[in-house]
Amino acid sequence: MALPRIRQLVFASYDSEDIERLRHVLDLGAGFVDPGVGEFGLTNRVFSLGNQFLEVVVPVEEKTAAGRFLDRSQGLGGYMAIFQTDDLARVRAHADENKIRRVWDIDLKDISASHLHPADIGAAIVSIDEARPAGSWRWGGPDWEKNSAPGTLQELEITAADPQSLAQRWGGVLNVAPESVGHDIWELQLAVGIVRIISGDRDHLSKYTLIHPEPEACLERARVAGLPVQDASFQFAGVQIALMTD
Repeated sequence: MALPRIRQLVFASYDSEDIERLRHVLDLGAGFVDPGVGEFGLTNRVFSLGNQFLEVVVPVEEKTAAGRFLDRSQGLGGYMAIFQTDDLARVRAHADENKIRRVWDIDLKDISASHLHPADIGAAIVSIDEARPAGSWRWGGPDWEKNSAPGTLQELEITAADPQSLAQRWGGVLNVAPESVGHDIWELQLAVGIVRIISGDRDHLSKYTLIHPEPEACLERARVAGLPVQDASFQFAGVQIALMTD
């Protein structure tokens, strides 16, 4: 099994205008509306960044999982992290053996995926997906390559009450040994991207770090849009988005 990679990071918001707000601030291309999320009482947009993806989901029905997440977190923290693997069978076996519930499974011709319960894996829904062929991505829509903006999802930071325990759970699913890189700081080095786990008062996806060709322009658009900006980052839907260049 090759190391997995960060493929898609997801925000949840009650504000449908956040979809266009994110697209404008990061100067993203046209987003894809995934009709499949209607099954979960949501609408969404998926934006391609290089060959990775950012998604915003918005509840449009009552009693959705995303709505409950927003109520519990008061809008703080990312909603889902999606990783690509070349051996989903191993991931599913590991999850079952370690009593990490799979709350949604799908097996299609071009992709298979499993969503892992946030109460068991910690911090958020984790989806592990196996795309066929590996360079494809059904969730990005048929035109994602044409609509892709330059950039890379470089790092996902998780805040956790017990960073070591959470790092071990995520590392077991991703088949990556956690590395201690400081006091209560752990990292999972992936084929593409890094998962960093730091200490905090509750478990949540707290920061996405993006490589972008024009970070200063993004920060200025964030200021104009009324989003909190500090140093080289801005806050969006309860997540700190840090920007850097290559």
